[in-house]
Amino acid sequence: MYMERVLQTFIAESRDLLADTESALLRLEKDPGDHESIAAVFRAVHTIKGSGGLVDFNDVVAFAHVVETLLDHARSGRLAVNAGLVALLLECADHLGRLIERHVDPGGADDALLESNGKRLLVELARHTPGASQTPIVAPDPEPAGPRLAGWHISVRFGADVFRRGLEPASFVRHLATLGEIRQLVTTFEGMPAAADMNPESCHLRLEIDFHGDIGRAGIEEVFDFLCGDCRLAVLPHHAQFEDYGRLLAEAGAGRDALARTLVAGGALGAEELARLLPPPVAAEEPRRAGPPPAADKRAAYVRVEASRLEELIDQVGEMVIATASATLRARRQNDGALNEAMSLLQRMVEQVRDSALNLRMVQIGETFRRFPRVVHDVGRELGKDISLQISGEEAELDKTVVEKVADPLMHLVRNAMDHGIEPAAERTAAGKPAAGTLRLDAYHESGSIVIEVTDDGAGLRRDKILRKAVERGLVEAGRTLGDAEVLELIFQAGFSTADKVSNLSGRGVGLDVVRRNIEALRGTIEVDSRPGQGTTFRIRLPLTLAIIDGFLVAVGNSSFVMPLDMVVECLELPEQTGGLRYLERRGEVLPLIDLREALAVQDGTPSRRRNVVVVHAGSIRAGLVVDRLLGEFQTVIKPLGQVFRYLRGISGSTILGSGEVALILDAPALVQQAVRREARHTNESESL
Repeated sequence: MYMERVLQTFIAESRDLLADTESALLRLEKDPGDHESIAAVFRAVHTIKGSGGLVDFNDVVAFAHVVETLLDHARSGRLAVNAGLVALLLECADHLGRLIERHVDPGGADDALLESNGKRLLVELARHTPGASQTPIVAPDPEPAGPRLAGWHISVRFGADVFRRGLEPASFVRHLATLGEIRQLVTTFEGMPAAADMNPESCHLRLEIDFHGDIGRAGIEEVFDFLCGDCRLAVLPHHAQFEDYGRLLAEAGAGRDALARTLVAGGALGAEELARLLPPPVAAEEPRRAGPPPAADKRAAYVRVEASRLEELIDQVGEMVIATASATLRARRQNDGALNEAMSLLQRMVEQVRDSALNLRMVQIGETFRRFPRVVHDVGRELGKDISLQISGEEAELDKTVVEKVADPLMHLVRNAMDHGIEPAAERTAAGKPAAGTLRLDAYHESGSIVIEVTDDGAGLRRDKILRKAVERGLVEAGRTLGDAEVLELIFQAGFSTADKVSNLSGRGVGLDVVRRNIEALRGTIEVDSRPGQGTTFRIRLPLTLAIIDGFLVAVGNSSFVMPLDMVVECLELPEQTGGLRYLERRGEVLPLIDLREALAVQDGTPSRRRNVVVVHAGSIRAGLVVDRLLGEFQTVIKPLGQVFRYLRGISGSTILGSGEVALILDAPALVQQAVRREARHTNESESL
């Protein structure tokens, strides 16, 4: 079990290190003299190499060793960094990642292709490494023990939290044994508590090791690097200064006798030398005064938790919210003041638990954004375009599930922007624009949602070309008048494309319709804004979470509906008059109205004589939803609708009320856009008459 935890920790940390490596290499491409980035890449590969040995990923260790050698030359200035070298190192980082993933999923990789690619990279690394032959380099094998091997004494004091981190001390010793010969190993009982006071989860292991091998101090210390401060390590060569061994013995405490035996048996010290170093015995030692806890106890700023456990917690909190709503409703019916007060307190506490649980699932969008510098780098080289990427808003947070599912739609948009949007350098120069194109990724919070924008400074979308293609495909009747927004909406139709030729990136009409479908599956919306000659912006609006929200409950007839509270601006009373209203004047503003009874085909119940308008917004656009009754705020646990209702417009989910009845959750942004499109069509039809 311990080795399984070590393995999972290594895999997770290696993925993070490789992502950091990619970012550092892309910085190096722009600034080859950035020594800190070179050092960061070296440290990452060095750590992966050392940690890989602990879990017996020998192929990872061997390849990382070769990459580390080249990076050491670059770090010392013996090898110049250029675009070609950065491209090679990016490939090497990818290969390291694939080697690690092969251990995670042995059947998921093409071993022959992986080995072939590894050999090619080793040849390239040898060609770039100063003084190396063209023969592929491999990691050095441990030499057999013999008189030429250097002798070392190693003292290891493992920290108390080693087991809690899922680490196994024996694995470090086994890895050390692959680098040479362990001639003697002694365990000591320094600091061991009494049996009654012993915590089985705490490590009290102390080792004295006599080691011989053709390896330096740095190589030995590298074996224990993965402990990251969870041990005290002392490494002394057999030819160390007499005083160095004296300090080592003085710090050994209760384990001094075992250390002394190991030093003499290994030949590091003679018996006479040992007698000179050991102080005379004392009757008793003065008890040590307890001090503050060691700094290492404060190092754990993060705890890794399995996603399934987090999902289970969120589900349980959701059920608790529903149960609390039911209990609160029953308490109100009892008309018991003390009971209502107790339920009110319980409800506030449940809301706090809910918010804390949801915050555990919130991650920064930067986790997704950081993959795109590499995408822009590679696609730009493939297209022969010089494109820079600007990122802002990486700190904006949203639900982890949303982050994972929005990555693919964003990938489509970024690649389309580079292929379709940004022109070749010659066209840009002729148009008076910089030869290098710019792509921007922005994220920000707005009214309980997160907005992600993908913007390019290319030629923009050509309205006439889109409309012509739509007519050719039969999507629009010839001669029909469409507004600009309606024309741009056509690019999201299935199979629609304006590309003149098919490429590896685009032209097959697959992409934007999938993007819209995936975004809407997340209860989000996507819109496009384009200006000829200046560029295009795709704007994605997503909910912060897919689990629990604060809602506003309304009724139409006998049916209940919930809308996200963050989208509600205010509530108004609908003026009494005959006929259906399409507009309402609101403090000098014309507000389009949507009658939910009509829009959702509600047939049960009788319309109220006095009806209400709930003003909602989606970004800067506002509309009024006409309902029969306002029922107030409601803590909403979102339940999926199921496959039967996946194409239902205006509804994004369902929830369970305290009474046990089901209420539908309104897709307020979709309803607002529906009202805007309706009025745009009405205006165009009026102008064409």
